[in-house]
Amino acid sequence: MRHGDKIKNLSRTKAHRDALMMNLATQLIQHKRIVTTLAKAKALRVYVEPLITKGKTNTTHQRRIVFSYLQDKEAVTELFSTVAEKIAGRPGGYTRIIKLGARPGDNAEKAMIELVDFNEIYGKGAAEAKTPAKKTRRSGAAKKKAEATGDAPAAEAAE
Repeated sequence: MRHGDKIKNLSRTKAHRDALMMNLATQLIQHKRIVTTLAKAKALRVYVEPLITKGKTNTTHQRRIVFSYLQDKEAVTELFSTVAEKIAGRPGGYTRIIKLGARPGDNAEKAMIELVDFNEIYGKGAAEAKTPAKKTRRSGAAKKKAEATGDAPAAEAAE
């Protein structure tokens, strides 16, 4: 029975699991998106989201706490500078998991986990990057025809 056992063990010992999560979290913070198995991605989301929340308050104490989880100075610097300013207004949900299908070798379910605010394809950045659609007037031909005949007030009343 597994009553109250909420941690995903991933078939590893505690030390091995901690090292795995540390490495995956470091790579996610540095590269903003990684591809791994679905089980590891779900376990990583639980591990890294509290660290990103701690990254919002840039104090020495929070930096030391995050460093104890990551053990990588460059990743801590990246989290507290680049990542923290992008996610400042977001109240949570910093990561997105996208399923990629089965891996050919062992049929393991693959997934891509990424930081939500760093995706240029869709999201807030995509809406700003798109050019506005060209506006067309459907009644343009009728208006020109009415002006040619000298009946301009009637065309405006039709609109």
